[in-house]
Amino acid sequence: MASSFGVHAVDLIAEGRFDRMVAWADRGVIDVPIADAIRAYHAVETEGALVRTARGLGISFGDD
Repeated sequence: MASSFGVHAVDLIAEGRFDRMVAWADRGVIDVPIADAIRAYHAVETEGALVRTARGLGISFGDD
């Protein structure tokens, strides 16, 4: 997944599209305008699957 994000980001740079960020949607990598991505607050559930996965990989959030 990280490699897919990286390839997509490099493709955006090669196209001169610096106002975009990569994201995951509908089981694929997409790009969205940064302004759209930060327009609203998006919380991550502290007990949700993303955080559990990160902790399972040994990622610390400083609360251990």
